[in-house]
Amino acid sequence: MQMIKLSRARLEDSSILLEIEKTTQGLSVYSGYFSEEEISNWIKTEVVFIIKKDILVVGSISYELKDEGHVYISGLVVRPEFQKMGVAREAMNLLLDKFSDVEKFSLAVHPDNHAVGLYESLGFKGESVVENYFGDGEPRVVMSKIIQDK
Repeated sequence: MQMIKLSRARLEDSSILLEIEKTTQGLSVYSGYFSEEEISNWIKTEVVFIIKKDILVVGSISYELKDEGHVYISGLVVRPEFQKMGVAREAMNLLLDKFSDVEKFSLAVHPDNHAVGLYESLGFKGESVVENYFGDGEPRVVMSKIIQDK
């Protein structure tokens, strides 16, 4: 049974996305978007979904198509009060299931972010550690999931 729903974010959703992103402000393990302009650019340049549980907005997930066979998962945020409930796992599974023709999924995550365990459990493997990946002075682990039967 599906616990959550993903709905495509539009520019008029900027304020709710900003509110979600601000729940991560000050955390070294996540590099978010903290202005209306950044949020607008994000919606215009990537595919951004709002994660809803019933009628409540509980988070967001986003991706970029790097090429025909490669999807880069660029963001996943779940509001603190909804963490550890399977929301992030279900959002990731919905996104992964959306692409039947993709050979590679990738993402970058702070090595101290508890989401590393989630990504590993979904079949992602660490490829490298890049210092100052987002220009925030923090390292990120670049992880990927290769679909073998493509």
